[in-house]
Amino acid sequence: MLPELAENKQEISAKSLAAAGHALVLLAASAPLSALPGAAELRATLKRRDLKPDALAQSPVAVQLAGGTLAVYAMLAPEASLFDTHEQIRKALAVLLAEHPKRLAIAVLGNAEFKTRAAEAAVYVALVNASPLPTRKAKTDNALQRIAVHGQLSKDAYARVRAVAEGNVLCRSLTALPPNALTPADYRKRIRALAKDYGWTVEELSYAKLKKMGAGAFCAVAQGSPVKDAAIVRLSYRGAASKKVRPLALVGKGICFDTGGHNLKPARYMQRMNEDMNGSAVVLGILAAVSRMKRPVNIDAWLAIAENHIGPDAYRPSEVVKALNGTTIEIVHTDAEGRMALADALTLAAREHPAQIVDFATLTGAMHVAVGVRMSGIFATDSTLAHQASRAGAASGERVVAFPAPADYDSALDSDVADIKQCTLDGEADHILATRFLSRFVGDTPWIHVDLAAHICKGGLGAVMSDTNGFGVGWGVALLESLTS
Repeated sequence: MLPELAENKQEISAKSLAAAGHALVLLAASAPLSALPGAAELRATLKRRDLKPDALAQSPVAVQLAGGTLAVYAMLAPEASLFDTHEQIRKALAVLLAEHPKRLAIAVLGNAEFKTRAAEAAVYVALVNASPLPTRKAKTDNALQRIAVHGQLSKDAYARVRAVAEGNVLCRSLTALPPNALTPADYRKRIRALAKDYGWTVEELSYAKLKKMGAGAFCAVAQGSPVKDAAIVRLSYRGAASKKVRPLALVGKGICFDTGGHNLKPARYMQRMNEDMNGSAVVLGILAAVSRMKRPVNIDAWLAIAENHIGPDAYRPSEVVKALNGTTIEIVHTDAEGRMALADALTLAAREHPAQIVDFATLTGAMHVAVGVRMSGIFATDSTLAHQASRAGAASGERVVAFPAPADYDSALDSDVADIKQCTLDGEADHILATRFLSRFVGDTPWIHVDLAAHICKGGLGAVMSDTNGFGVGWGVALLESLTS
């Protein structure tokens, strides 16, 4: 449950600030401090720390006011990217949220344009960090309950900001669950409950049904599990006025735990492999946000939910399996299971002739090598989509970088025994090779593939304080808005 929000058009007074308990005060870079509430205490704090006023643009400063309020002051540069703005506000709010306040005041001071931008960013950062994740030791009664914004009225009572925050929290809450609490069967049960809450239609293609349909790529991954609870789950949201409007398709990798199979992961890389379902959680977060906003779009979501086990029935290197679209695949490395599960999910999505396909997956270590964990990589079928994806990153504060995937890379996946190799053992450009592999299953549909390198970033990223940060939800909402505007 997100905190309730209150708004006050008037800028915060010294009296209100002193009584707030915990307050974040945001002002434009180089703004004078003379008329600022709490100016005397702030000046004294800066003097004691031998800081000049413009230091507030580099790092937030916490001040204990005479009335007992802990106020954190920060200057925001109007020309800063939204990512940088989110990061600065996150660091400022961390000081306040560490005290587990029930109420928080956000005060914005400056011109109208600055106030709008600062207030929306601050409300979003406060909302996504208001409650502990389910696996944290922190008690749920420590959650922030009320946020009061002073100096700005939003056009929609922060409905969009709140919806995106709700989607982010949902994504992170699911991703943080331990593997014994989120088996494929448990996950499917939770998805059915979400579908009921948000009004989605749901269809579950079970392992047995997929086996009968010929979804050999997905079933190869799922067959190692002693419990055949894997499935590809289809969720549908219909918000367009006309049912004839072609839906957008979102596809998510939902590997609830990844051992690596016969190519077993070492301990270092198996840790946190319960989070290998993050791509599907991102899709659920986007769908939740869009549903909450009642956006006039049609969306089909396809979630490939399974576990990659080691055992007597697990698929093996050198096997040849046939995917749902008839493509035969030579298995090279059983830890490249994500592209196998996605292959059949993408085929199902493409068969419905959507306007666009966007897939999300924690897919390759190569992407981590390429960009680290502070942004994610994307591939698009044309430059227009790539530019839209990049602009969505700037608009959401979730950074992406576009990579090429030239067709000549296909030669690395040539197989003597099948239509295509699953991957290579060379380790070079696997993020590109994975994309070329997946391109076999989308047909001519415009497509964006997101390799979620940034889904875990130690110490937090952008707006989010937790390592598991929900990257992709805000970006996905911004992208969908640009695609349907």
